[in-house]
Amino acid sequence: MDINLQAVTWLGLFVILLIVEAITLGLTTIWFAGGALVAFGLAIAGVDTLIQIVAFCVVSVVLLFVTRPTAMRWLNKERVKTNAESLVGAVAIVTEPIENLAGKGRVQVKGQSWSARAVADDIQIEAGKQVRITKISGVKLIVEEV
Repeated sequence: MDINLQAVTWLGLFVILLIVEAITLGLTTIWFAGGALVAFGLAIAGVDTLIQIVAFCVVSVVLLFVTRPTAMRWLNKERVKTNAESLVGAVAIVTEPIENLAGKGRVQVKGQSWSARAVADDIQIEAGKQVRITKISGVKLIVEEV
């Protein structure tokens, strides 16, 4: 393939990936756009096609796995947890003894009564104990004793 055609191809892919990212706003294709931009630079420099493809793949994967978690934390830092999601990490009071195997257990948290299960089936938690909510599974709070 002609060097100019390779460069135009990588530039076209870069633009398409940026458009897709602008439409979705999901931080998914932006990393591959970075890889396409590097490959475009290599095509302009006259580097072999195979090296361009390898560079595209490597740069895209590195950007995806190294910078995405940081970018997601930065973008979500002011995100306010809503509804049930805000309960994770909160402390609740056991109102009905929690016994996973018997399918029993309720807690009171923020003025609401919820079904609750312990983090492990072999754990039983008595009424009146304080528990920390570790996650939500369906409509049940998964808790551990404080």
